[in-house]
Amino acid sequence: MRKIYVIGIGAGDPDQLSLQAAKAIGRTDLFFVLDKGAAKESMVELRRRMMKAYGRPSRRVVEGRDPDRDRTPADYQGTIADWRHRRSEVTEALISEHLLDDETGAFLVWGDPSLYDSTIAILDEILARGQTLFEYEVIPGISSVSTLAARHRIGLNRVGRAFQVTTGRRLTDEGWPAGVDDVIVMLDAQQAFTAHPDADIYWGAYLGTTDELLRSGRVADVADDILKTRAEAREQHGWIMDTYLLRRPD
Repeated sequence: MRKIYVIGIGAGDPDQLSLQAAKAIGRTDLFFVLDKGAAKESMVELRRRMMKAYGRPSRRVVEGRDPDRDRTPADYQGTIADWRHRRSEVTEALISEHLLDDETGAFLVWGDPSLYDSTIAILDEILARGQTLFEYEVIPGISSVSTLAARHRIGLNRVGRAFQVTTGRRLTDEGWPAGVDDVIVMLDAQQAFTAHPDADIYWGAYLGTTDELLRSGRVADVADDILKTRAEAREQHGWIMDTYLLRRPD
């Protein structure tokens, strides 16, 4: 039976790789890489470095093209479902064509596989079709959320209070979530934080990498700086991954 590891590799710092993840990389025969284009080559290069550092000399790497998708769709749920389906077809072809029955394959997942990543859902979709069989194991990683809190030297929650993880889209469409004073926001192309000038913000981009950017303060005071910094960074790198915590002051 084929086996696949879904390995969380942290938010960008190679030192964030856990011992469990390093051992799994060392047991892997074949690594799967989905190419996201030249703009995100640095993300692929980090994976290559980890394979070289911890992988077998006999390891193999197979690459597939990650399907494109509309980043500003009218039907968000439908667009994501279609993209995941097309991605599952690419992934299934890589597994069925390149991973032998007695071999172990691996996907090296940015951050943690259980937080805003589709790999687990895609593997489940492949298994549900019943054509390509394998077992898989998920190995957790350090997420951008954990790295954000560490870099700013803050706790994500306050005593006796809950926090919520959401997206910029939902913060824009639905407003501040009810019942919480601390909101962690991921995937915010809308810069939704600007609608909450009295909140405190702890913002970070390219967390854990040599390009890491950090800003914090009252939104009304630092929003313009974050918007300018974000736009310049996106122009320079061709992509941006940022995360932030919004906190209502006591």
